[in-house]
Amino acid sequence: MNTERYKLLVQPESAYSEEKSNLAADVYAFGYTIRITNLGAEPAQLVSRHWIITDANEQVQEVRGLGVVGEQPWIEPGAQFEYSSITSLKTPFGSMRGRYQMVSQDGTRFDAEIPEMVLVARRVLH
Repeated sequence: MNTERYKLLVQPESAYSEEKSNLAADVYAFGYTIRITNLGAEPAQLVSRHWIITDANEQVQEVRGLGVVGEQPWIEPGAQFEYSSITSLKTPFGSMRGRYQMVSQDGTRFDAEIPEMVLVARRVLH
């Protein structure tokens, strides 16, 4: 497979969401935004996702599903797709990483790695 034809840049950002957290119930919420830029020469569709979410106790949750936020977007060469979502942990810090399963216009399937995001509640740092 010619990797220059199928090349995506995945840029994640995360932030603690105090208003959606419930510390009394050990629910720490984190919002995140993902920007995907198609640096390749071919349009690509985001078909599905696979997240690996790990909390401070090394408890791992795997999340798989079709698309993201109810969409399976096509991303043209040079274009970007951005979306925001939320996840929660039972501990005040952890991490998440994963991959998107993509398909090009010619039917070639490939993965786009999602770099690890560190999730930290503000109160842990003080």
